[in-house]
Amino acid sequence: MKKGPTRKKINLELPPDLEAVYANFALISHSPSEFVIDFACVLPNPPKAKVRSRIISTPRHAKLLLRALRENVEKYEAKFGEIQVSDSGDALAQQFFGSVSPPSQES
Repeated sequence: MKKGPTRKKINLELPPDLEAVYANFALISHSPSEFVIDFACVLPNPPKAKVRSRIISTPRHAKLLLRALRENVEKYEAKFGEIQVSDSGDALAQQFFGSVSPPSQES
């Protein structure tokens, strides 16, 4: 009988001075060896985003994070109902990033 991997209990420590930051925007990029996720908060008038946190991860960990997020969204929706997203037919990336301009390349 083949057994799956054993889960190890991880003792997670949250420092008392850890500052939580709100993010409503994420920009994801990758190379062959890493995924980079920049979390920011976009505010209107004029729309501007300041990166609050950058996470650099391996491709394997990024895929595991994707799986964990999917599982948690499913649990959330089972408890609170479906999360509504725009079904305007636009690509998902366009919905999130269509109005964001890259920083100007002034010399």
